[in-house]
Amino acid sequence: MGPADQEGTSGYSRVLLKLSGEALGGEAGFGLDPRMLDHVTRQVAAARALGVEVAIVVGGGNFLRGATLSAAGFDRVMGDRMGMLATLLNALALTNTFASAGIGTLALSAVEAKGVIDPYRREVAAEALSQGRVVILAGGTGNPFFSTDTAAALRAAELGAGALLKATKVDGVYDRDPVRDPSARRFDSLTYHEVVERSLGVMDLTAVTLCQENRIPIVVFNLYTDGALTQVLRGEEVGTTIGAEVST
Repeated sequence: MGPADQEGTSGYSRVLLKLSGEALGGEAGFGLDPRMLDHVTRQVAAARALGVEVAIVVGGGNFLRGATLSAAGFDRVMGDRMGMLATLLNALALTNTFASAGIGTLALSAVEAKGVIDPYRREVAAEALSQGRVVILAGGTGNPFFSTDTAAALRAAELGAGALLKATKVDGVYDRDPVRDPSARRFDSLTYHEVVERSLGVMDLTAVTLCQENRIPIVVFNLYTDGALTQVLRGEEVGTTIGAEVST
């Protein structure tokens, strides 16, 4: 996509927001926290007010994770299928909250759930975005063994997003866990290669590689900070940007 028409934005006319399920669970990280649903709704509404088209890939970790089940001895394929279904719950919750706030929304799923949510089709999603609707994408890639981070990178490439914005609980990427080590250093920017070489764990390797191959920058920022999404879209120095440039 080309530069945004609205003055004062970073130049992104369309972005893909990766939203974890844990974020929707609030401080507990489990279930749905109405305050977080409202918080996300306000941030997305502000992004739309800037004229930026927003697609959202939502995870399901606030209900269950396929990888966690697999680690406990559960069949991986079955566990991943359950995890994909969990993302549908979050997509429906966001759709309802957005609609209540007057935000035009379309929810699509890579996993078929007839009568509950429409199936994902690239052309349908792209048209809805161009009409100004927020598109919520559930079901991951529709396949086991692929994370929702990879789904986010895939959809960003398919839909021509100018950036993949990963909303987290911390204000960027650190060299160590900042919760456990207060001396951890935050990076303002990193290259794709550095993320992989340092094993920083921002996203899985497949997701980072997809973004690198399609020249899609990744911005990691703190979702819990009021106005953080619009700050990113205005080009302010927020979080950590991952791309092809030399890191700082």
